[in-house]
Amino acid sequence: MPRFLLSNDDGYLAPGLAALAEAIRPLGDLEVLAPEQDRSGASNSLTLDRPLRMRTGLNGFHYLVGGTPTDCVHLAVTGIFAETPDMVVSGINRGANMGDDVLYSGTVAAATEGRFLGLPAMAVSLAGRDCTHFSTAAQVAAKLVIGVLSHTLPADTILNVNVPDLPYDEIRGFEVTRLGRRHKSDMVIPAADPRGDPVYWIGPSGREADAGPGTDFDAVRRGYVSITPLDLDMTRYNFLEGLSQWLLRC
Repeated sequence: MPRFLLSNDDGYLAPGLAALAEAIRPLGDLEVLAPEQDRSGASNSLTLDRPLRMRTGLNGFHYLVGGTPTDCVHLAVTGIFAETPDMVVSGINRGANMGDDVLYSGTVAAATEGRFLGLPAMAVSLAGRDCTHFSTAAQVAAKLVIGVLSHTLPADTILNVNVPDLPYDEIRGFEVTRLGRRHKSDMVIPAADPRGDPVYWIGPSGREADAGPGTDFDAVRRGYVSITPLDLDMTRYNFLEGLSQWLLRC
């Protein structure tokens, strides 16, 4: 039977992780290693300034005290468990990870780390304001896991999946999409701590900028599951020659 590693960035007590585990468990063996607390926005950060301690919660899920999503997948794959998983599934995130969100997302980062370590990987997010239909995203995840195990993903490629927050029978289908884009987020929310010293909150994500046909934003808005293949190789190949010519003139 295949062996799955589940992780997330919302923490080991998150309802999305529980729903994902329930859906994936019938497909094979699984281990769960997630952050102790919500680490949304942690991106691909690794903890290098202190050791990490693994504990097991009352729900049976393992968690890392103070760890990030990338910490969890890295340690799980490289030796914290006796057996290496066959696939990494990250999620189900509470909220979308579309467009520029993927640069900051700990959910996507956990899947990225799995692929970096040589395993097929997928990130799953529930795209909505209230996020009540985790069971829908879990059913979608299980279906796609079967597909990924049946078809080899290209090297350095993960699947970023965003599921509309709808009952399963209202999902209109699946669409392969590209990332949209957001306007920059420049809102800073000033406040004060109990001593009166200034503190600052980073504001919400920017509004949609490129959300037309073919984007993840558009698919989800129309009730479709968005599936975007993401490449770990961030080289801008079509600029290599132009950059070389520019350097010759320096």
